[in-house]
Amino acid sequence: MATETASIWKVDQKMYIFYCTIAGFISVWAISGLLVLVDYVSGTPGGTFFAVIGISLGINDPVTAQYAGFGLHLLTGTVAGNIYGQAAIFWRKIAPNSYRHGIKSGLIVGIALWAILFVPLTTFGIQPKLDSFVTSAPNQYIFEITSHFQGLYPVIIIGSLVFHLLYGILLGFLAGRMTEVRAFVNRKIGSW
Repeated sequence: MATETASIWKVDQKMYIFYCTIAGFISVWAISGLLVLVDYVSGTPGGTFFAVIGISLGINDPVTAQYAGFGLHLLTGTVAGNIYGQAAIFWRKIAPNSYRHGIKSGLIVGIALWAILFVPLTTFGIQPKLDSFVTSAPNQYIFEITSHFQGLYPVIIIGSLVFHLLYGILLGFLAGRMTEVRAFVNRKIGSW
């Protein structure tokens, strides 16, 4: 047990913040790509998920809503990774000291992100805003989006859990792997 604990801190603890932030950024890009594929498969225009985020914030222009939603999605995933890294410094049990352990703790991060952020925002912010647009949408684009999402709340909640689990797996794997190989750490030649 003492050997395992010592191996957790082979890396400067502050590097966990860097590794997890980078892993969060890469992971959120991957999930964003999958969300665009979901738009394609479901027959909605590409970027609809991101537009829904922007529309719920009161942005009525379709293009601006997509960019705002995409930017906020990237920011959220990156910040979530950063918070994971900060927590790893203080709570050794979730530190991504290997890719296997990173996957396990990343799953916890994904579930927490889903339960603490996504479900409340969707339930109390986005869905009520979309429901209000069914009768009084500011333009045809918003009306079509709200019409498409009518009655899909349970599907969205369950489907989003899957995406958050994928995000957590990728986040933990990448952060754990960077920790294992000591990525971005200067080494002397021949010190291996």
